[in-house]
Parts: sequence; structure tokens; C-alpha cells
Amino acid sequence: MAAAEAAVVSSSLETDTARVPETAGTAAATAATSSATAAAAAVATAARTGSEATASKAALATKLLSLSGVFAVHKPKGPTSAELLNRLKEKLLAEAGMPSPEWAKRKKQTLKIGHGGTLDSAARGVLVVGIGRGTKMLTSMLSGSKRYTAIGELGKATDTLDSTGKVTEEKPYDKITQEDIEGILQKFTGNIMQVPPLYSALKKDGQRLSTLMKRGEVVEAKPARPVTVYSLSLEKFQPPFFTLDVECGGGFYIRSLVSDIGKELSSCANVLELTRTKQGPFTLEEHALPEDKWTIDDIAQSLEHCSSLLPAELALKKSKPEESNEQVLSCEYITLNETKGEEDRIKAS
Repeated sequence: MAAAEAAVVSSSLETDTARVPETAGTAAATAATSSATAAAAAVATAARTGSEATASKAALATKLLSLSGVFAVHKPKGPTSAELLNRLKEKLLAEAGMPSPEWAKRKKQTLKIGHGGTLDSAARGVLVVGIGRGTKMLTSMLSGSKRYTAIGELGKATDTLDSTGKVTEEKPYDKITQEDIEGILQKFTGNIMQVPPLYSALKKDGQRLSTLMKRGEVVEAKPARPVTVYSLSLEKFQPPFFTLDVECGGGFYIRSLVSDIGKELSSCANVLELTRTKQGPFTLEEHALPEDKWTIDDIAQSLEHCSSLLPAELALKKSKPEESNEQVLSCEYITLNETKGEEDRIKAS
């Protein structure tokens, strides 16, 4: 009976379905037909959507690999400059759908990204980033001027010269006045000599001083070296805290400055908060991209906007790779492998 009904339904469907009363078999067959049609449509839609998504990722990957120049990001407190660069790189590769089997085959195409001047993990502010051929321009960021807002704390010295370290000394500060601080700032302005902090990225026998210090090894302070302070002013004084606005050249340490100011006042001091508000032509307010803007399109727009900020001699066609023992990290990636480390150089290619 079931077979007969099916045959009738099939035959009737070929002629005039309106004349056939709906039975259980008829409903089941109709539902099956509808389900098959819907499934086929879903498969076609999924294939089309998957194809479009693949094409979109391929376009993004091509666009990412074409990015070249220098831009700035906003580094928050917490991560090191190298960790932040890794985070940026991973977000960009993930957006472009890389690495993938197709990407892994393209051995000659690499994503180069680097930063032009380390910020302490406890500091925030402008971090200049080079991408593509822009990594060759980063050494110029080391010698260019930088501007900082620093909040110092009188009465306490630490081994790192900032609030992240262990307190090594405490001295009274209650007799220090605003006039006292303003009166000594001239001594720290212009071309001066400065002893770098022991906890720094400077190296001894190929290893960072900060790494050696953390291991508990005995490290001798580096000799004083010439640095330049273009401007230095006291913005606020609310004991024990004082706020400085500093514009300086490359190789200058704000932590050393604050420590030296404390000593000059017959007390001691450490850095409580540090913000880099400007590096070269890049400012925190106008140019530094927050993390929610770390997309391929946003960076492409920023590169276009920032290209006019750079002097003519830094044009990409004229730029030449240089080596530096300062704070530049350059990475060349094909996959999401671990970075090559915080090497303080620009890789020539």
C-alpha cells in the first residue's frame, strides 16, 4: 500500500498535484523534497560565502604585505615594547587569515615589522612602528627628539629608579619647595652627562644589563655619557609628587633624571608614572593608534597620513638599512612562531 501510494503521488506530482488529497505519504514526500532543496541551497550559499571569505582574506593578505612606512601606536602600561609588537603582529596576521597553507608556500613574501625606541613596561605612550620597508627608517627615530610627562616621587629611591623596583633608600623631603625644584632644573638642561640606570636595555657582553640584574649578577654602572635635554619644566608640585615636562634627545633616561633631581635636592626620588607624549613628529593625541584601531585598513590610513610628517631624506626610496645598538626591534615573519627576540637592531633586507 505504501508503495502504491508513493507511485500515485509521484505520478500525480508530474501532472496536477492539486487533484491529489494530502495523505501522510504525500506530506512526507513533500517535506523531503523541501528539505533537500533547502539543504542544496544551504550548501550553495555556504560554498559561495566560503569562497567570498577566502577571496576577502586573500585581498587582506595582499594589502597587509603591501603596507610600507612608519606609523605610531599607543602603548599601555604593562607589556614590554616587544610584547606589544608581537600583539600587533598577531592581530594583523589573524585578520588576514595568515598563516595558512597557501601563505606558508609563499616563502619570498614576508611581513616585516619593528619599533623605533623601547618604552619601559611601566611606561605608556607613543611607540613608533615601521612596517615593510619602513623598518629601514627606524634608526632615525632613535636620535630624534622625544617628549615625556613624568611624575616623580620624592623621598624614596628604588633599584630600578621607578615604582616597579625595590625601595633601597628613604630620605626626608618635607623641606623641599617648588622653588627649590625649579631652581635646579637648569642644571639638567642642555648638553649634559648622564649615567644610565642599571636596569636598562644597554648591553654587557651581548646581554642586557636588566637581564643580568634580574639574575642577581653584579653589574657595574655604565660610564656617564653625553645626552641632550631641549626643554625641562616643572608642571605641578604636590609633595611628595612632582610632574615634569621633558623634551630630550636619543639615549636619555627619564628615570636617571628624576633620580638625579632627588639627589640634587639632598633627598632621593623615583619615577611613579611615565608617558611618552611625542616621538619625532608623532604625537600621542593625534597619531598613536589605540589597540581597537590595529587593523589593516586603519594602519593603511595612518601610513598615508603620517607619510607627510617625515623629512624628505627619509623617503623610502632613499632609506638605507643601518645597524644600531639602541632600542630597535625588527622581526621578519612567515608564521606565528616566537619572535627572534628583542634584538636592538634593524635587520637589513
